[in-house]
Amino acid sequence: MSLTRKPGSEGLRPASSVEQLRKEGNELFKCGDYGGALAAYTQALGLDATPQDQAILHRNRAACHLKLEDYDKAETEASKAIEKDGGDVKALYRRSQALEKLGRLDQAVLDLQRCVSLEPKNKVFQEALRNIGGQIQEKVRYMSSTDAKVEQMFQILLDPEEKGTEKKQKASQNLVVLAREDAGAEKIFRSNGVQLLQCLLDTGETDLMLAALRTLVGICSEHQSRTVATLSILGTRRVVSILGVESQAVSLAACHLLQVMFDALKEGVKKGFRGKEGAIIVDPARELKVLISNLLDLLTEVGVSGQGRDNALTLLIKAVPRKSLKDPNNSLTLWVIDQGLKKILEVGGSLQDPPGELAVTANSRVSASILLSKLFDDLKCDAERENFHRLCENYIKSWFEGQGLAGKLRAIQTVSCLLQGPCDAGNRALELSGVMESVIALCASEQEEEQLVAVEALIHAAGKAKRASFITANGVSLLKDLYKCSEKDSIRIRALVGLCKLGSAGGTDFSMKQFAEGSTLKLAKQCRKWLCNDQIDAGTRRWAVEGLAYLTFDADVKEEFVEDAAALKALFQLSRSEERSVLFAVASALVNCTNSYDYEEPDPKMVELAKYAKQHVPEQHPKDKPSFVRARVKKLLVAGVVSAMVCMVKTESPVLTSSCRELLSRVFLALVEEVEDRGTVVAQGGGRALIPLALEGTDVGQTKAAQALAKLTITSNPEMTFPGERIYEVVRPLVSLLHLNCSGLQNFEALMALTNLAGISERLRQKILKEKAVPMIEGYMFEEHEMIRRAATECMCNLAMSKEVQDLFEAQGNDRLKLLVLYSGEDDELLQRAAAGGLAMLTSMRPTLCSRIPQVTTHWLEILQALLLSSNQELQHRGAVVVLNMVEASREIASTLMESEMMEILSVLAKGDHSPVTRAAAACLDKAVEYGLIQPNQDGE
Repeated sequence: MSLTRKPGSEGLRPASSVEQLRKEGNELFKCGDYGGALAAYTQALGLDATPQDQAILHRNRAACHLKLEDYDKAETEASKAIEKDGGDVKALYRRSQALEKLGRLDQAVLDLQRCVSLEPKNKVFQEALRNIGGQIQEKVRYMSSTDAKVEQMFQILLDPEEKGTEKKQKASQNLVVLAREDAGAEKIFRSNGVQLLQCLLDTGETDLMLAALRTLVGICSEHQSRTVATLSILGTRRVVSILGVESQAVSLAACHLLQVMFDALKEGVKKGFRGKEGAIIVDPARELKVLISNLLDLLTEVGVSGQGRDNALTLLIKAVPRKSLKDPNNSLTLWVIDQGLKKILEVGGSLQDPPGELAVTANSRVSASILLSKLFDDLKCDAERENFHRLCENYIKSWFEGQGLAGKLRAIQTVSCLLQGPCDAGNRALELSGVMESVIALCASEQEEEQLVAVEALIHAAGKAKRASFITANGVSLLKDLYKCSEKDSIRIRALVGLCKLGSAGGTDFSMKQFAEGSTLKLAKQCRKWLCNDQIDAGTRRWAVEGLAYLTFDADVKEEFVEDAAALKALFQLSRSEERSVLFAVASALVNCTNSYDYEEPDPKMVELAKYAKQHVPEQHPKDKPSFVRARVKKLLVAGVVSAMVCMVKTESPVLTSSCRELLSRVFLALVEEVEDRGTVVAQGGGRALIPLALEGTDVGQTKAAQALAKLTITSNPEMTFPGERIYEVVRPLVSLLHLNCSGLQNFEALMALTNLAGISERLRQKILKEKAVPMIEGYMFEEHEMIRRAATECMCNLAMSKEVQDLFEAQGNDRLKLLVLYSGEDDELLQRAAAGGLAMLTSMRPTLCSRIPQVTTHWLEILQALLLSSNQELQHRGAVVVLNMVEASREIASTLMESEMMEILSVLAKGDHSPVTRAAAACLDKAVEYGLIQPNQDGE
């Protein structure tokens, strides 16, 4: 779908005086362009404004910030205005509004009392004061009523006589629920709650520890000072140590608490009790480092559970790297690399079987790899990356040299960890003297654990292009011998994966076959056989999926795989197991089977040119044509792929990386491509699973998921697809598809989906407005591509039911109304219908617009007449409603209409059957009679 973009909007016009800029800002504010108004007022402040003008400009800026829901800045600007003019009642009122939104009711009421004293008869101020007074009384009542409740709950929980009773369970549940509300959390905190919760943690009872941790989550959530106080009372080391307990539920609850603490320290306070923040002076950076330092210590602490170590890695993955590379400050990452890189490598190099000093799970090494990868990606320059390489190489050397065979195994395992994470560091480690030779040599060891470490390292090395050629020359025969001769399935399956990796080096290029004809099919068959063997442990079967992830580049393998119902069932069951490290391989295999990777048809001219120049031209496999892909998608849907993917999305594990999320998004988009398949996807929970994929992950992944959401929203009932509050979460991903970097098809589908949502409820329309979609939708109303232009117009028609959009059309100095009138006269009947519907809506809701229609174009009369004469009844009805609204709005407009051919057209239409068009036409004539513009005939008609 090709498009032509409209030029970007112009900036502020030059203005020579404060007064001109202020007036310009006022006009922009009336039009709903609060950002533009803010810029105009700011520019005016930069000129030589008088103190009185400065007060006005600051209070106007406060009004803009209120509209933009930035209440901190609104309070600041209003305060500046009050400093210039203490009697500025508007500034006082705006500051009270900001303070109320910020939860500082005691301060807001003081400003309102001042407003009422300055203007005693102002009903707006009186009503606002009454409302805020009621809020304060309600809060006091709530606080006082919870005093006794909190005390009673702790008495029950700490009473040794109540052990294990239903009463104790109910008290713990009530405490957790109370802490979820700000007022309740503050009451618990002030009632010596943290010390009492510490007593619950010290009991060691799982239920009481869970209740204490969940209550602490409420106390610390988005509240920096309470978080710091809690860490001070409990001790950072004590809180972190709870991660390492054997109880998985307690460890997860502690992980959640620490995540909340990280967020509070990073973001500060966003809601409630802000006035108390000044009570504790904190250095968030210091507190963060103390927390992170304790987590790093926990990684190498003997006696910590494997689950606890994994949770510590998860927290470090979330807390340390920058959220955005646009943030210039990566000092926390550099500090962690200097202080804790060796500790992370120690986890990455630990052996699960036989168990070493450190307890690790099947996911520990993968989590360590992900953390190392994120730290490496967060580095900004060559010097920082070189330091990372140096530290890694020194650590590997320290184990490889002089530590015997056990040290070499540890070093090779660490290299494997790096190859799965920051592969540049892994490749450099492989080049260290003797490392690759030791890997090859250990592959022939008679000890299974030594072979496992070596073969896995060889597999990870084979996946990197830099080493694939070396291993093809030196390792293929070794891997083949291991596969054919080893008596241990654990070794054979890993050797097979190495062969699969080398055999798939050509990717989807049909002409680049690495092995003889039929070899890849044999390898795939063996992988499926192992995958279906539930006698083999999940950790070993994972390697079979790894093999299939590579072999499914081959279309013949894909076809056989989707026909194997038992293999698909085993794949989906494994994806739901505790073996989370399999997720990426499962997602990769599904991407290959659905051909949802990026593929562009080569330009035929470029192909001919490449052949002439004797350059290699990639060839597509005949079984990768669209008809084969569609058939494979159908078979996957029947096999239950959606349910499996929904479970994968719900996974709370670092293994669900941004790259893995992108793969899942690609598969979902392929699954909803055909309209008839979308019902199946929705019925199995696909709609709900797509929302988190569209909100988090890579840019490509979020866009793919958002497009899949758009397709579902267009063809199904959004209220059933996204029940409850989920429907409001869909808006932001859809609006993201309106950006200029998205394709025309994505723009079109987003507009269609937003049209459906805008027609459901005012709350959804408000959500669309809040996401600042209106300017983008207006932009697409000028697109050359007729389908995009029509979709944008339909969307605007539905949004016109909102007061804010009506205000935009009513504002002076814009061509919005003119565009709708002109589109109502276009040849494209669907565009006509959308524009005429919007015009009918607006003239009904805002009669003042009726008098402006004759002013926007000289062709208005013929456009309305053409609507009434249309053979399409819908167009006729919409035109008749517009004419009726205009007749009812003004006698002058009615006179103009009746003096034209419009009266004859209305007379003919009024004689028809009892349709909506007939009734509207008759109502127009009745109103004209009432005005005295026409006379009824002798029959009273």
